[in-house]
Amino acid sequence: MPADFNKAQLHDLILNALQGLVDNAQAAVDRAYEAATHEENIAENKYDTLGLEASYLTQGQSRRLAQCESDLAAFKALTPRPFSANDPITIGALVQVIDDKNREQAFFLGPSAGGVKVRFQECDVVMITPEAPLGKALLNGAVGDEIAVPISGRVARYEITHIN
Repeated sequence: MPADFNKAQLHDLILNALQGLVDNAQAAVDRAYEAATHEENIAENKYDTLGLEASYLTQGQSRRLAQCESDLAAFKALTPRPFSANDPITIGALVQVIDDKNREQAFFLGPSAGGVKVRFQECDVVMITPEAPLGKALLNGAVGDEIAVPISGRVARYEITHIN
C-alpha cells in the first residue's frame, strides 16, 4: 500500500461493497417472493409444484439476505485501527504477503464476509476470516513470518511483508 494509506477509506469501501451485496440479496428475495405469490404459479393440482419451488427459493434467498446483513453489521461494528509492523495480526489487520511465486497479495482479516474482494489504491484486497485456513495461519503472525497453508492438495507458502 502507498505511504498515504488511509484505513478508514478502505473500511468505507468494504462497507459499500457489503451494502451492495445486501441490496442484491434483497432484490433476489423480492423477485423470488413475486414468483412464489404470482397468480400464474398457484397450484392447479397436486403435481403442479412451481409455486412450492418458488417459495423454497424465497426461503433460500432470505437466508442469504440475512447472512449479507449480518456481514454488513459485523463490519459496521469494526473500528479501523492502524497496526504497526510489531503488532500481531488480528481482526482488522490489512496483511500483505508475497507467495512462493513472488506474487504480492493483500488480505483483510475481517469478522466475516470471507471471499469478498475490493479494489483499493490499485490493489485487490480479499476479505478473509480467522476460520479460513489462510486466516488461521495469519492470525497472530508478524512481519517476516513465513506460513504454509494447505490448499486443494498442495501447500501454498507466503511471507508476511506488511501489516497495516
